[in-house]
Amino acid sequence: MIENENMVDPIQNSTLEGISEKLKSELLNPQNIGKMDFPDSYARVTGVCGDTIEMYLSVKDGKIKNIKFWTNGCGATIACSSYVTRMSKGKSIENAFKIKPKDIDNYFEGLPDEHKHCAKLAVITLKAVLKEYARKQL
Repeated sequence: MIENENMVDPIQNSTLEGISEKLKSELLNPQNIGKMDFPDSYARVTGVCGDTIEMYLSVKDGKIKNIKFWTNGCGATIACSSYVTRMSKGKSIENAFKIKPKDIDNYFEGLPDEHKHCAKLAVITLKAVLKEYARKQL
């Protein structure tokens, strides 16, 4: 058993090679994962890659009180979803709408090219849950 445990570190290190410390940290310690009972808003979006993100939102006094996500996606989709939910918490709906995929890419000091679409999917899902919340307010 010890022999297999010694194999994990080199595999993990080679997988994480060449990505920023911020991206590594978000991949290894994602935040806001889970589903929410009785959210004020919910959205589900499937990207062209096949990854699906679900987002749950609760709002109090015009600000995002809580936001969670669930995904069947890759590590980059998890990291981007985690970061976008962290960025959104405490913001007004209007300010959360201003979050762009470029903000995620910049924070992670450049996502690998094959995962840039993950930032877009996270933002598209965020905007979908925000739009659904706004629609319910009418």
